[in-house]
Amino acid sequence: MSAPRNSAVGEQGSAQPAETANPHKTIKRTKAAEAAEAAKGAGAAGARKTAEARKTTGAQSTAKAAKAAKTAKAAEAAETADGAETTGAAQPADAARPRKAAAARPESRLALVRRARRINRELAETYPYAHPELDFENPFQLLVATVLSAQTTDLRVNQTTPALFAAYPTPEDMAAADPEALEQLIRPTGFFRAKAKSLLGLSAALRDRFGGEVPGRLEDLVTLPGVGRKTANVVLGNAFGVPGLTVDTHFGRLVRRWKWTGQEDPEKVEAEIAALFPKSEWTMLSHRIIFHGRRVCHARKPACGACPIAPLCPSYGEGETDPDKAKKLLKYELGGQPGQRLRPPTDYPGRAAVPLGATASLEAAAPLEAAASLGSAAPVEAAE
Repeated sequence: MSAPRNSAVGEQGSAQPAETANPHKTIKRTKAAEAAEAAKGAGAAGARKTAEARKTTGAQSTAKAAKAAKTAKAAEAAETADGAETTGAAQPADAARPRKAAAARPESRLALVRRARRINRELAETYPYAHPELDFENPFQLLVATVLSAQTTDLRVNQTTPALFAAYPTPEDMAAADPEALEQLIRPTGFFRAKAKSLLGLSAALRDRFGGEVPGRLEDLVTLPGVGRKTANVVLGNAFGVPGLTVDTHFGRLVRRWKWTGQEDPEKVEAEIAALFPKSEWTMLSHRIIFHGRRVCHARKPACGACPIAPLCPSYGEGETDPDKAKKLLKYELGGQPGQRLRPPTDYPGRAAVPLGATASLEAAAPLEAAASLGSAAPVEAAE
């Protein structure tokens, strides 16, 4: 009877779970399972991060590729545009753009000197007959005429001086003149009282200090009443052959338009322009610039479309650019008008000016074709 009970107990003991039989092993297996689950969760999270990272990288790569493509297209377009400009395929409006860009760049000193001297050469070809536009026979007459030319035209002076020099041919004669009689003779030139005072003073100085002769030095000339550097340079350059620059209103206006200088003071203008040219060129350069200013490059309406130096002028376009309209703005021999001198040089291609009293009658008898070529019937240039 005792054997069966033992057998039953053995069967019940063998039916218990393994964990109960060995609790330490059960704990180890539980920890291992948790660790496996944790590892699995970490792996899944890592996979998600990897996928997100790949997605972000892909998007960035796509954006970079798009940006690179856009840059390449822009470069290709720029290259095409440059090629068109280089080969001259651009239209006239486009062709002007490089010139504007180039003009915006500062001009070097060497480039300025070269451009200035090229303009001088072009003017020499245009006006090979350039000369002082005052009638004179000796240094005294040139000195007096130059003083009278202030604030008026050379034409008006030339129409006035024949009677003046007939009455007072020498400094001694003019120094002894009656002031009122002198004033009446020079009245057509304007500012006649102030000019008469200057003429009386300089004539007396020539008589008393220089033996009745006009001095040939700048430092002496500028000590005479009414005589400044401009007048002195006119006399020296044209009566004594001493080079000088005549900085009058035309000269100053043109050299500033050409960007040779930005100065307004005549002495500073003279110094800066003198540095651009050999001294031997100064006198003729002055004549050419003044000729051009009186005939083409006017103060209020320059004839840009008829200008021989338009390609070299940084101020081109300030005046009339249409060639036909610009041609009508030309003056003196270029416009078919009489010149300013009653006795011009033999190589002057235009017509001589007329005496003061004969102006009205000769204008009325002028040929119709000459009037048509002028575009305006004004024979006397307005003072500028």
